[in-house]
Amino acid sequence: MKQETYFTQLDGIRFLAVGLVLIDHWLAERNVLPLGVLGVTMFFVLSGFLITRILIQSKLKDDAVGRSHWFSVKQFIIRRSIRIFPIYFLTIFVLYALDVPPVRETVWWCLTYTTNIYIATKEHWMGTIDHLWSLAVEEQYYLVFPYLILFLPTKHYLKVLFSMIILSVIIRIILFLNGNEWMVQYVLMPTCLDSFGLGGLLAYYFTFKKETVFKEISTTKYLIASFILLISLMFFVRQYQLSSNQVHHFGNLVLERFIGSLFCFFLIAKAVTGYDGIMKFILENPVSSYLGRISYGLYLYHNFVYNVYHTPNTSIVMKVLHKIQSIVPSLSQNLSFELLYFLGITVFLATLSWYLIEKPVNNMKKYFTY
Repeated sequence: MKQETYFTQLDGIRFLAVGLVLIDHWLAERNVLPLGVLGVTMFFVLSGFLITRILIQSKLKDDAVGRSHWFSVKQFIIRRSIRIFPIYFLTIFVLYALDVPPVRETVWWCLTYTTNIYIATKEHWMGTIDHLWSLAVEEQYYLVFPYLILFLPTKHYLKVLFSMIILSVIIRIILFLNGNEWMVQYVLMPTCLDSFGLGGLLAYYFTFKKETVFKEISTTKYLIASFILLISLMFFVRQYQLSSNQVHHFGNLVLERFIGSLFCFFLIAKAVTGYDGIMKFILENPVSSYLGRISYGLYLYHNFVYNVYHTPNTSIVMKVLHKIQSIVPSLSQNLSFELLYFLGITVFLATLSWYLIEKPVNNMKKYFTY
């Protein structure tokens, strides 16, 4: 593991998270496990950890040098904007210009990072831009959370973080009992707060209780226990779905995100201290590290490369695929080849995005240090 300002294995965690999402979205109904849900949850917990840690460090530095916390607010907003906005808004512009539905009719929802609110209020998804809901959740979270960390006394942090976790579960219970459509409790920012809260809790313990609480929670026994709990819940959810013919119920609408977040909490805690053996190889090998580094682009572009429900056979991606399969008939109906094909295009686009836009723009962050 490198110095504490950069955790090498967290790029590998990003790779796992985006990999779960891609597998889930490209396999669609062939996959019965909530892999995409777990992947997005992993991103949320990881964001909660990294953002909370940055903010706590900024607050401590503000206090040490006697500067205003508004300085750190400004730096945080600028640095986040530099990292997130360029390729997001460029993507929306390109989709708008190409008239990819439903971008033109929902462009203001896209530009204001409120597609999750659109989905919740309209109670239906948005086709090829479905996945933008999670980016909207993160941006909405950034609008509030930095002020809590920077302006509240540190003695209140645990109260805030535990309150976020509890409140999120309570809101999901209320929405479930109220009979709201399942996507409402899935996409709203407050219903995702247990993921961010657990990530923030990890950052708190790492900063203030590193040799006691954090050292304990980063041991393998908790990771194994949480994994068994998650697998058990998945089994229960699947069995209930089969026996009751009810796809959405209390297990996956209320418990799934919390149990998944708990597993990610221990998974990331262990990655921060550093895995050994096979997990070290998985998280630190050059491929995992690179794909983790470009994971934002992979996530943003993958749904436009291929979407089971919305990509027509007339798209350039599908035309080329069918041409290859006509030349090499053995590749027809070959799921492994098709997945590798979609992955190759997505990695190519994300690589171009990284080297032509993201990396050069990210270099500007050196002018806005905390």
